Amino acid sequence: MTLAPVIAIDGPTASGKGTVASLVAEKLGFHYLDSGALYRLVALASEKEGIDVKNGPELGFLVPKLLISFEKGQILLNGEDATESIRTEAIGLRASALAAHPEVRRALVGLQRGFRKAPGLVADGRDMASVIFPDAVLKVFLTATAAARAERRYKQLIAKGIPAKLDDLLRDLQERDARDSSRGTAPLLVAEGAQVLETSDLSIDQAVKTVLDWYQSKIA
Repeated sequence: MTLAPVIAIDGPTASGKGTVASLVAEKLGFHYLDSGALYRLVALASEKEGIDVKNGPELGFLVPKLLISFEKGQILLNGEDATESIRTEAIGLRASALAAHPEVRRALVGLQRGFRKAPGLVADGRDMASVIFPDAVLKVFLTATAAARAERRYKQLIAKGIPAKLDDLLRDLQERDARDSSRGTAPLLVAEGAQVLETSDLSIDQAVKTVLDWYQSKIA
């Protein structure tokens, strides 16, 4: 049985990988996996349950109990729309902290691999190419400078009417980068065979075209 092709896009927080990955999936007619949303959903659910973010075993035990689905642009957690509530900075920080627990990452592996269906999948995250889909047809490490990423996040928040301070966002991103890169389980890294895409000076359209060109060259 031939497995559906996977394009795995990894990268640090606010690098634009989610936007690029979803557009690449749309262009190819592939399924899309936002693995970061899964960690944010665990963060949201564990917060509601009052589980300490340092309690790896209990957080891992929580994962199989969650009913998660992606439907028509909505992210549902136990039947409730969590699309907006998982995008707050506080939930993002909590998700990054709990993602360091091997119990949480192990519990989510099978769930993530279950998104691999015909005609193909574009998956974005921190360890899609290195751990979840090491046999991906195309592996991309999409990145940008911390300053560029902080500015993008600042503009996104301001556009939504959410108050933000650029200096605070930059510091949070740098701290999250350090935590994601240094954790013992599935650290953020450039996977073997991955192509690095630096987007600080690229538009979204340019980044999407680059990934699509790379994919076409892989399957040609």
